[in-house]
Amino acid sequence: MRGLEKITDQIQEEAKAAAAERIRAAQREADELLVRAREECAALEAEGERKSAAARKNYESRMRSSAEQQRRTALLAAKQEIIAEVLDQAYATLKNEDVQSYFLTMEKLLKTYELTGAGEIYFSEADLGRMPRDFEKKIHAAALEKGGSLVLHKEPKNIEDGFILVYGGVEENCTLRALFHAKRGQLQDKVNEILFL
Repeated sequence: MRGLEKITDQIQEEAKAAAAERIRAAQREADELLVRAREECAALEAEGERKSAAARKNYESRMRSSAEQQRRTALLAAKQEIIAEVLDQAYATLKNEDVQSYFLTMEKLLKTYELTGAGEIYFSEADLGRMPRDFEKKIHAAALEKGGSLVLHKEPKNIEDGFILVYGGVEENCTLRALFHAKRGQLQDKVNEILFL
């Protein structure tokens, strides 16, 4: 029996040794898995931090861009408001010139906007009442220079300032407000250039 016990002991020893080896192998595998898991967690953490930093940087960039856009919009609105005020003041200055200066302006406008051929010119009631005595002659002389003729109508038009030219039923509105409106884009560009460039 001693031989049997010896074999049994040997089998038990071999089984213990095999079990111990399996436990050591399982422990090594568990340790390796734990190391890999820690490495993957660290990599995920680093990736999360990188993405978070990139998102934060992107957000900050968008906020700076938005703030800059708002600043530019406010600046543009302020510039447009200043330009509009300058144009309104220029209109008021022209409209309220003394009689001599005002009709000198009207003469210049007439030479710019009159056409060839026979036409008529109308003024407001206020302008007819303050018109210099020699202005009708200037109207005729200006028309002759272009090879046409203009008749000054004594019946007033319902306008604030400037005049209306009529050629064959077609009216040319030469009131200061209409001229400022027609040239508003050019005037805005000019005022912008003078004030801001």
